[in-house]
Amino acid sequence: MTAVENVRQTSEGGQEMRSRSEIGAKELLREVGSVLRMSEAEAAKLGQVPADPDEDQTMIINMGPQHPSTHGVLRLMLELQGETVLRCKPIIGYLHTGMEKTGEDLTFLQGGTNVTRMDYLSPLNNELVFSMATEKLLGIENDIPERAVWMRMLLSELNRMSSHLLFLATNGMDIGAVSMMLYGWREREEVLRFFQKVTGLRMNHNFIRPGGLAADLPPGWRDDVLAILEMLPSRLEEYDVLMTNQPIWRERLQGVGVITANEALALGTSGPILRSTGVAWDLRRDQPYLRYDDVEFDVIVGSYGDAFDRYAIRLNEIRESMKIVRQILDRMPAGDYRIQNKKVTPPPRARIDESMEALIHHFKIFTEGFRVPEGEVYVGIESPRGEIGCYIVSDGGPKPYRIHMRAPSFVNIQALPHMMRGGLVADAVAVISSVDPVLGEVDR
Repeated sequence: MTAVENVRQTSEGGQEMRSRSEIGAKELLREVGSVLRMSEAEAAKLGQVPADPDEDQTMIINMGPQHPSTHGVLRLMLELQGETVLRCKPIIGYLHTGMEKTGEDLTFLQGGTNVTRMDYLSPLNNELVFSMATEKLLGIENDIPERAVWMRMLLSELNRMSSHLLFLATNGMDIGAVSMMLYGWREREEVLRFFQKVTGLRMNHNFIRPGGLAADLPPGWRDDVLAILEMLPSRLEEYDVLMTNQPIWRERLQGVGVITANEALALGTSGPILRSTGVAWDLRRDQPYLRYDDVEFDVIVGSYGDAFDRYAIRLNEIRESMKIVRQILDRMPAGDYRIQNKKVTPPPRARIDESMEALIHHFKIFTEGFRVPEGEVYVGIESPRGEIGCYIVSDGGPKPYRIHMRAPSFVNIQALPHMMRGGLVADAVAVISSVDPVLGEVDR
C-alpha cells in the first residue's frame, strides 16, 4: 500500500482542513463570517481573516484524537504560522455511540439508562431533562410530589459541584498545576461517595426517572451532605491560593481564548462560556424549573470572555451550588419520592411477594413499558456545561418515535476556532480545557 492510499483510507473527507491553495478566499472568510452572520465584506473589514501568508510559511498539524489534553477523542486540525494558530477545525465522530438512535429502541422507562451515559460527568442532569420531557408528554409534570422535586434539585446541584471539581482538576493538570489534579479528584470523590450511598452507583445512576426517583434518600443523608458542605469552603480557598492568585496561572489564562458576547450568542454557546462574556443567562433563573425560583443564588458572570473568566466562573458556581444545597436541606419536605400513578409507577417491591396483580403489573411495566400520548416536546435545563435539551416525538407507543439531545458540549466546541484564532499553540490546551467538553455527549 502506498503512502497516498494510506492517507486516503484514514481521511475524514470533507471534515478535514484543506490547505489554502485548495480553497479560495471566500471559504476562508466563510469560516468566521458565515457563522457569525456577517457578510464577506464585514468579515474582511473587521480583520477576522488575516492576509494570506505564503503556503511555505504555514503548516497543518493534527492535535488529537489520541492526546491527553483533548478530553477524550477530540481531533483538532491547526494551521500554524510559526507558533501562531491561523485556523482551527474541530473534527468529531470518533466515538460514534449512536445513543439517540439507541434511545428510539428503548422504552421510556429504559431511556434513563441510555441518556445518563451521554455527559458522564453530569449523569443526573441528563436523567433529569429526559424525565421532565417524558413527564410533559404524559401530562403529569405538575403532579410530581414535592419531595421528589426537591430531591432532584439536591442531586442536580451536587452533580454540578462534582462536575466543576473535576473541571478544576483537569484544568490544573492541562496547564501544569499537577497538584490541582489530586485535590480536585479528592473533593469530587466525597460527592461520588454520597451518590453511591443514595443511588448504588458512583456514575451513570438511572436514579431520576419519569414520575420521580428510583428510591428515597437513605438514613443519614442529611449529615452526609452537611459534611460535604463543611469540607468544601476551606478547600476552595486553597484553590484560590494555588491558582487564582498565582501569577503564572493568571499569565497562562488571562487574555487567552477570548470570545465576545456577540460571537458567543451567534455560535449558540451557553453555560460558563456565554456567561464569561458578561451575558447573565442561566436557565435556573431565566426559565425556572423544579423549584429554582424559590431559592436564592447569584448568576456568576465574567467581563473579558477569556479562559480565566471561564475558570473563575466554575470555581464560584461551586459556592453558589453550596448555597442552593443549604436552602434545600432547610426546605426538604416529607412525602412520596415518586408519583403514585399505576400507569407510570411500578408497585412497591414488598408487594410483589404478596400479590399476583402486583407481580404482573411489575412485569408488564418493566418489559413493555408505559404508553405515552402522541405529541412532541422540548425541555431545556442548565447543566454544568450549559443548556442541555431533550426533544422527544411520541407516536403513542411505549418507545420514543424520535429523540434528540441538545448537548451543550457539541455546540460549545464550535467556538474553539474563534477562541484559538491568532493565539499560540501553547495556549491551545488552555483553550480546550476552558471549554470543558465531554466527548460522550458530542458523539452521542
